[in-house]
Amino acid sequence: MSRMKGNALIAQSGGPTAVINASVCGVVQEALKYSEINHIYGAQNGILGLIKGRLFDLRREKPETISRLKNTPGAALGSVRYKLKTEEDYENVINALKKHDIRYFFYAGGNDSMDTADKVNKLAARMGYDLCCMGVPKTVDNDLPFTDHCPGFGSAAKYLATTVAEAWIDQRDLPSTKIMIVETMGRHAGWMAGSTALAKRYDDDGPHLIYLPEVPFDIDQFVNDVRDIYNAIDRVMIVVSEGIHLADGTLVDQAATAVRDAFGHAALGGGASRVLKELLDREIGAKSRFMVKATAQRAAAHWASQTDIDEAWMVGAKAVEFAMQGHSGMMVTIEREPGPVYKSRAGMVELARVANVEHMVPREWINERGNYVEQPFIDYCAPLIEGQPQFEYHRGLPVYARLEKHFIVPE
Repeated sequence: MSRMKGNALIAQSGGPTAVINASVCGVVQEALKYSEINHIYGAQNGILGLIKGRLFDLRREKPETISRLKNTPGAALGSVRYKLKTEEDYENVINALKKHDIRYFFYAGGNDSMDTADKVNKLAARMGYDLCCMGVPKTVDNDLPFTDHCPGFGSAAKYLATTVAEAWIDQRDLPSTKIMIVETMGRHAGWMAGSTALAKRYDDDGPHLIYLPEVPFDIDQFVNDVRDIYNAIDRVMIVVSEGIHLADGTLVDQAATAVRDAFGHAALGGGASRVLKELLDREIGAKSRFMVKATAQRAAAHWASQTDIDEAWMVGAKAVEFAMQGHSGMMVTIEREPGPVYKSRAGMVELARVANVEHMVPREWINERGNYVEQPFIDYCAPLIEGQPQFEYHRGLPVYARLEKHFIVPE
């Protein structure tokens, strides 16, 4: 089978993860094996960088820098949150691809990014431009469909479960702090919040309550749940997804009016955990704290999962391999192999089936009361956090990659 000759482009989009750069490493290291690929470009700040001609030559980077991307957080190429809206936007993308003779386009991102990749792929075909377009999955939210899980989730889960375990020990041993609320990312899907159940090793360990967006949040039930545990063991650790919402769909952290009407008091802003802290201060009367880990959840490469790193590299490398086999308009997936020992392999799914579709936590993986996860959820998550990466250190801190970014000069 003859392969197209031309240049390859890699771009990143959306929120970074602790392992998205491992996927870039996989793409580059695999692309270097093929003589049909001339230049290997990176786009500064995703699709916007392509349109603006902000491309740099990844072949000129030191091999050790590319390898070090495996353990580097953030988005080394430069990410973006930019949505192409008009036909003209997409035509500008195709024109930019033509200008730089880009025949292989690898886009690393989540739901919206896969939609962009799908539209670019279809428009290129409609305009008669030979382009191989492959989606490389990433998202800490773990909400991409048709893949067992997403690169980035395992590392975020490992960091969160560790943080919750350590915070619980601190809370348990400090008499003054009675209630702790930990808020995780997850606007629509509760995978990250649910993964903190991995921290529980003894019956009285935190977290004691976990609330996910998949189940409507009941204020009265929440207060009763907390009160029951507090009366039983004198401590409560609670984990909530940022996207928990009332039965009418109103987000707890954005609906001051709805929360005030339901609680009977004006709620302060600043996130679901802060709103709930104010509620419990009034209803329970015990000293409480809240903790929002924010970007640390997706940036903590120092506590990444080696399994996650390896799989992130795999989906990047497989994107190139599949492209060189003639596939296009596909996203690489991770398939969990059957058997008692965890193993995974790469598969593919059409970008059109992934675009703008979210994979939620199955309702049967959440307990009937909606305040914790069931054992199948824990069994699903457990192997994804395994393995400790080996880091290079300097003066006690990890050494991360920094690309030199040799920008090309437009003709």
